[in-house]
Amino acid sequence: MIIISDTTSLTNLAAVGHLELLHQLYDQVIIPQAVYDEIVNVGYLVPGTTEVQNLSWINVHLVSNNNQVNELLNELDFGEAEAIVLALELNADLLLLDERKGRKVAQNLGIKKVS
Repeated sequence: MIIISDTTSLTNLAAVGHLELLHQLYDQVIIPQAVYDEIVNVGYLVPGTTEVQNLSWINVHLVSNNNQVNELLNELDFGEAEAIVLALELNADLLLLDERKGRKVAQNLGIKKVS
């Protein structure tokens, strides 16, 4: 299974000490570079910073279609836009997004399983 996650899905689970639940449900979770940067490269520790850098089951993948990402930036933040485009590029089985607007955009673009 290909599972793509945005930032908040990871940071919220990490904040309550349950990031491991994702690993129990899915062998691997893929995040785009923008999500990694929003967690790791913000200049201070956020929940999940250490985990995203060290857990072998969280993998960073670069987005190819930067034009589509740029189009989505009119409606969404960078992490959500890259997560949606990466889900499309990898034909993901599930996209984890926390915001209703992002879910609606993803579904309009043909992503069937958004949670």
